[in-house]
Parts: sequence; C-alpha cells; structure tokens
Amino acid sequence: MSLTNISFFLCTLFSLSTVAQKFDKAVFYQVMETKDSLKINGQLVLLQNTSIKEKQAYEGALLLKKAGVVASKKDKLATFKLGKRKLENALEKDSSNAEYHFLRLMIQENAPKILGYHTNLEKDNIYIRKNYKTLSAVLQQAILGYSKQSKTLSNLSTETK
Repeated sequence: MSLTNISFFLCTLFSLSTVAQKFDKAVFYQVMETKDSLKINGQLVLLQNTSIKEKQAYEGALLLKKAGVVASKKDKLATFKLGKRKLENALEKDSSNAEYHFLRLMIQENAPKILGYHTNLEKDNIYIRKNYKTLSAVLQQAILGYSKQSKTLSNLSTETK
C-alpha cells in the first residue's frame, strides 16, 4: 500500500468519525492553533456536513491554514487561493461580522509576505477591538488566547479588563 493510499485511508477514517460530531466553535479554534493536517481535514469534513451561517468563513480559514501544511507548492498555492476566496466572500457578504475580521487577521498576520495577503491587518485590528465586548465568550477566549502571541492584537488583555 502506498503512502498516498495510507494517508487517504486515515483521512477517510478520521473524517467518518468526525461526521458524527456537531460543529463546536471552541474545537474549531483549537484546530486553528495547530499545524495538524488530519485535524484540519477533520474540521473541513465536519463543516461540509453542516449548514451554519459561518460555514464559508470557517472553511476559508481552515483552507488557508491547510495551505501552510500541505507538501506540494502547487497544492499550497491552490489551497491558499481557494481559502482566501471563501473567506473574502464571507466578509463581503457580512462585513460587520467581527469574527470574520478575526479569522482574516489571524491568517494575514501569519501568511508569507510574498503572497501579498496582509493589507487588512490594521482595519481588522481596529474592528476586533471595537467589537470585542459584544462577542460570545468562546470567541472572546479565542481572541484573547491568540492575542498573547500576536503582534497586531498585542495588549488586548489589558484593554479588556
């Protein structure tokens, strides 16, 4: 059995066990912190089987995250472009969604400069800070956790007290 077949089998097996689960925002943000392609793929499969309104933004963010862990440069770029398109489409449809701004900020802050996807950092930073106190506890926790290693969202913990 080739390595590709083994990888496909494991992804399928992981995916089938994931389908039985419900989408959990806290788990989504835990996966966004990892570089584990199996967990990223599991969340993508889980999202394919849900009808939540944030689906497009979450898929976009996960694909952008996945682009950083796939092996082939061709696959990296294709995955990145698809993820970017999904996330930007979600933002275009609902530009007042602070969570989408946070997802984009996380990706842009960590995207390689050569990709040119870092032009909205300050805009998203301002929007997240302005709307932070109106967000769900799970999202506030994810933002606060991310801010500890973020250059853009630094000092957020002192502002929220």
